Amino acid sequence: MTAVILAAGVSSRLRPLTTDTPKSLLEVGDKPLLQRNLETLKQEGITRCVIITGYLQEMIESFVHSLRPGIEIEFIYNPVYEQTNNNYSLWLARPAVDGQEIVLLDADILFDRRILSRLLASSHKDALIMRASDHLGHEEIKCELDDEGAVVKIGKHLDPKKSAGESLGIEKFSATTTSKLFDVLSRRHVHDEFYEASFQEVIDNGARIFAVESDGLPCMEIDTPDDLAAAEELAKKLQ
Repeated sequence: MTAVILAAGVSSRLRPLTTDTPKSLLEVGDKPLLQRNLETLKQEGITRCVIITGYLQEMIESFVHSLRPGIEIEFIYNPVYEQTNNNYSLWLARPAVDGQEIVLLDADILFDRRILSRLLASSHKDALIMRASDHLGHEEIKCELDDEGAVVKIGKHLDPKKSAGESLGIEKFSATTTSKLFDVLSRRHVHDEFYEASFQEVIDNGARIFAVESDGLPCMEIDTPDDLAAAEELAKKLQ
């Protein structure tokens, strides 16, 4: 199985911290986010990782080379990272992973490694990590589920009252679903939208992507200085 990490963004909401440092290299608990994620992937038996870079890509590549993470690394550069969304970055990974099982991670997530363990151990070949919640707002990527726990709708626009929880940005896809996803992205990557819009089209076309609950294990996305401060505290609780 190959991991795909999306690390192309400018992260303007974290400036000036990200003026000279990409968000994935910001230290949380005395360790850069990207290092944490690569170590977790290795611990969970992932042997190959494709990293989509953009902003300050030389720093990311240099850091990973110096880290010697113990897994095979391939870098793919998004030259239009300032004008595109994460669906475009994911589409760029197609030559490296099309027709393969993949784990997909956003580079700005701090999470307990047991979350990835839960995802990989799931009997469902296509699944995403979801934090169940009755208190969702408008910013979360929300999920509506059917009676068997499969995602029927996903996106920020969903009614919080009808949603079962928040997608945390960690997914796994079978080789078949990966190919279907990239077929959709080949058309949709030109739109300024999140990759969940492509997930939705794949689901509408018959794919069954199941929600695996995080069950309270720590996980958070880092977008702002306040998030980064909270992440420092969260890092103390992680395994």
